[in-house]
Amino acid sequence: MMKQLLHTPEGVRDIYGTEYARKVEVENRIHSVLSLYGYQDIQTPTFEFFDVFSKEIGTTPSRELYKFFDKENNTLVLRPDFTPSIARCAAKYFSEEKLPLRLCYAGNTFTNRSDLQGKLKESTQMGAELIGDCSVEADAEMISMVVQALLDTGLKRFQISIGQVEYFKGLCAEAGLDEETEMQLRACISGKNYFAAQELLVERRVQEPYMTRLLKVADMCGDMCSLTEARAMVNNDRSITAIDRLEKLYQVLSAYGVADYVSFDLGMLSKYNYYTGVIFKAYTYGVGDAVVKGGRYDKLLTQFGREAGAVGFCVLTDHILEALSRQKVELPVPEAPEVLHYTEETFQECLAQAKRIRGEGRPVVLTAATGGNR
Repeated sequence: MMKQLLHTPEGVRDIYGTEYARKVEVENRIHSVLSLYGYQDIQTPTFEFFDVFSKEIGTTPSRELYKFFDKENNTLVLRPDFTPSIARCAAKYFSEEKLPLRLCYAGNTFTNRSDLQGKLKESTQMGAELIGDCSVEADAEMISMVVQALLDTGLKRFQISIGQVEYFKGLCAEAGLDEETEMQLRACISGKNYFAAQELLVERRVQEPYMTRLLKVADMCGDMCSLTEARAMVNNDRSITAIDRLEKLYQVLSAYGVADYVSFDLGMLSKYNYYTGVIFKAYTYGVGDAVVKGGRYDKLLTQFGREAGAVGFCVLTDHILEALSRQKVELPVPEAPEVLHYTEETFQECLAQAKRIRGEGRPVVLTAATGGNR
């Protein structure tokens, strides 16, 4: 006889009862905000061809993908990230549509990490993508939506850190770094491994003042004053243009009334290499990782045959729930159903009563009385 399997694999879990009800409530609140901004729902497959998440796309490393084969021997992967799937879909189905497109999604992603550190291998994400709008106003719309969504979940204490990939790339080019060195340095700074970053620059014989400037990027965070300092540190148009954009972004966010929730962090560099401009992450108390991640990816759709700038974000729903729990934020959950016990003699009467209660929009359970004949 086959042994009963009662436990889930490492990195996944069951969610039920009140916890799941709280999750549905959070998802509904976030979705309401996205709908108010005019975003339309889209659903993409749970698995895709491997090439949608290949190294050239700049998404999750191959070793962290769940890969398998179909009967035609095509390599397929469980999606680790929604953005490439949305980009593929937009390029295929909306090629004749007038831009911009506003799309939103919800679903689970899968990452086969060995260094879990308590992180789930299957996690729920919600998000939005604005495709075909390269303006700073589009960046601001995304960030303002994040602020409104987080507030609507019940969170009050959170901060959105904003970076700019182009500032870092401009500084790397100014220092004469090749693409391989730039990518390695980006990984070091993104992982907050500053000693490794310094060793890399010494090994590649990067001269002063560029070595100091590149290492200083990791600590360049704060308010508008940090942008002034960052501007003074560079002598290339690419980095200066990036700072100009961040300053304008702050003005637009001020018009939205959400500037108090943002700060700048030029050392924030995402592991996703498809980001091309502004990037941002939202942090709150009680969670060690970001609860929202996003940014601009103006070249990703070209990988699928269409030219269109885009910006988007994903909400890590499980992290939101963890934060709400640790901050003791109460969420309304559906009322417990009324229970009607019936016997064989009273079944018709109880059934009529149950139908009336359900017609009023209230839950009710119809169950046999203890000791009954059913």
